[in-house]
Amino acid sequence: MARRPPLPMPLELAADLELDHVVVACASLAQGDAWLRRLAGVPSAPGGSHVGWGTHNRLLRLDARTYLELIAPDPAQPDPALPRPFGLDDPVLRRRCAERPRLVHFVCRVARLDDGGSRGHGYDAGPPTAMTRGELSWRITLPADPDGALRRWSESVRLQPTLIEWTGGARPRRHPLDSLPASGVVLKALRLGAPPGLALPAALREDPRIVTLAAAVPAIGAELMTPQGWRLVD
Repeated sequence: MARRPPLPMPLELAADLELDHVVVACASLAQGDAWLRRLAGVPSAPGGSHVGWGTHNRLLRLDARTYLELIAPDPAQPDPALPRPFGLDDPVLRRRCAERPRLVHFVCRVARLDDGGSRGHGYDAGPPTAMTRGELSWRITLPADPDGALRRWSESVRLQPTLIEWTGGARPRRHPLDSLPASGVVLKALRLGAPPGLALPAALREDPRIVTLAAAVPAIGAELMTPQGWRLVD
């Protein structure tokens, strides 16, 4: 019997900003997992529910430091008081996700979020919000209007990464990658089509996988190398 490869040591965070995961919105997790099996020939791993936010997820390891998140409304939860993250309540996105899952966003981890959330990264990602899922806990920025309401999801917002601080600072006690098995799927490139004047963190230029291109309208796409060959997710 083939031995399962050992999991990597617990993740240590870069001091500034580093790609953590890409977000694929789905009509349901069953739809998302079936789509991933067709696309890449591999299943996703169980995630869990985000209590109070009306969402749940499944995950796929992309490499030693990055994963893919399938996220969908959780039918076991009541509708949340605030809009679901990543635009899942947006009618246009819901119609698009009914056709197939859609890459909608990416999340970057930082060692510590200050009270301003994105201070020092050149744009306003919103204030940090505490969240938990099982043994995992983190603080994450959610874009907010001046009155505190969750900002309507937009094409520009989805190109400015959400920031996340996993509990434990530079040495998080738990991270999703700690328990995700190797998948055989690798992120080759995250391509961001950015219109002139759209502020993106300078630290993104340090990751060779992240390619920023001039574009008339915002666009995001991920190139994956899978057991079934090259695939584009958008």
